[in-house]
Amino acid sequence: MSETTLEHHHEKTENARFGFWVYLMTDLIMFSALFAAYAVLRNNTFGGPGGGDIFNLPFVLTETFILLTSSFTCGLATVSINQKKLKQALWWLGATFLLGASFLIMELTEFHRLIADGNGPQRSAFLSSYFTLVGAHGLHIAVGLLWMIIAGIVAYKRGLTEKTASQLTRLALFWHFLDLVWIFIFTIVYLIGVL
Repeated sequence: MSETTLEHHHEKTENARFGFWVYLMTDLIMFSALFAAYAVLRNNTFGGPGGGDIFNLPFVLTETFILLTSSFTCGLATVSINQKKLKQALWWLGATFLLGASFLIMELTEFHRLIADGNGPQRSAFLSSYFTLVGAHGLHIAVGLLWMIIAGIVAYKRGLTEKTASQLTRLALFWHFLDLVWIFIFTIVYLIGVL
């Protein structure tokens, strides 16, 4: 490759990285608005159950442990990427995927239980805001899992080029961002909700 081509490729990678940070900031604004709506509506149960009545804290604590463990394995994948160890990076990415999928299954199980018990989003403003906030996070987890599959396949086929390493690094940032959002959900929705 010529020097001009390398500079152009590096510039595209930097632009993609900048664009991704802009995306994360817009996601942060969206989640901030959802947290604000939840904070305003959390006591509007209209005679229905509140958080203390429906949340299963040990179950959610297990979910939290699984997701935080996935953040650790994702971090190990990033270390492997920086060391140019593709097989090791893909192995840690696979572990992250399994943990993330387990978390998502648990979240969907919790939603199913709540709806089956008659506590769906239409029951009260509290439940509507709860399902919207936690559901938005779950949707992001699902997108992250799909991204992991695609990025893993691309990296496996093409190797750890500057472009694939950059894509995997952005994926890791996205995953860590979701873990951070979950810590706030766990604290604000579940821990405070059972008080």
